[in-house]
Parts: sequence; structure tokens; C-alpha cells
Amino acid sequence: MASSNCVFCKIAGGQDEKTTLLYQDEKVIVFRDIRPAAEHHLLICPREHIPNAKSLTSMHVPFVENLVEIGKQVLQEQHADVNKARFGFHWPPFCTISHLHMHVISPEDQIKTLYWLCGVFSPGTPWFKSADWVIEHLRTTQPTVGSETAVNLAASADTYDSTSNTN
Repeated sequence: MASSNCVFCKIAGGQDEKTTLLYQDEKVIVFRDIRPAAEHHLLICPREHIPNAKSLTSMHVPFVENLVEIGKQVLQEQHADVNKARFGFHWPPFCTISHLHMHVISPEDQIKTLYWLCGVFSPGTPWFKSADWVIEHLRTTQPTVGSETAVNLAASADTYDSTSNTN
């Protein structure tokens, strides 16, 4: 369900003319961060409003793995080095936008000094967790009973096709 106040829901719904989608399918969108930490700084969001990474359960593991694969695909299309990329999420309460989004930053060794000094995108800090960390964390988390979002996103991850990119 979209939130009328959420900027990422508006982008996902095509209501933000200033944002160019680099990738989209029925479940996910990808666009550039408006305050990039490096040359390539992408945000990957579900179209469905999910508050943050802490809202996910073990049922979301395939979905998060797909976010990483989509991030790699879009980086390659942007001629970025996938091997020098950082994939991760801000961890509550350190979220500026309450809509799940994964940061894809490349090259990670060129993260701007201010971001580097503050550790805003540094794995292992309380406020930023790598995609690998989130996946492992979710594997040990019990799914929420009756979580329709978890079931829908997990099902869509099973049917992900990298050729379904519709720019």
C-alpha cells in the first residue's frame, strides 16, 4: 500500500517528474540518489511501502538477494565496477526516509570524505548494514504470521527475470 506522504511511493507511482528511473519492474524501482556519496549511488526500492529493513523477515531473503542482483545489473548498465560496489541499508532508527531502500554505491573506495568521516555508509556501524549482513540477519528472523507483504515479495523474488528491465 502506498503512503501519500512518502516521496519514494510518489516516485514509484510515477508522480515525481524530476526522478529518472534507471530500472523498473512490477515490484522494484531504481533511481539515482539526489545526494550521491560516489560517482554511482543508486537507490533500489520496492514499489510497495515497507518502512525499513528492520520490517523484513526471513521470508524476504529472496527479495533482498534480488535487490542485490538488480543493483549489480544496473551498475553494469551504468559502466560501474560491480566488484568495487557497496550494497546496504540504513538501520533504524537511523533512516531519513521511512521507505525501504537499498543503497548501491560504486566505487566504494571513492565515497566522498564527508560521508566517509561520518561513517554514514560504513558497514558495521549501528546505522548502516551491508546487504550480506541483512540477509544473514533475516535468515535467523522468524516470519511475521500473516505477513502479506512478505509472501508477495518473496513470491516475486522467485520469479525475477533479469531481462524484464523496462526503462
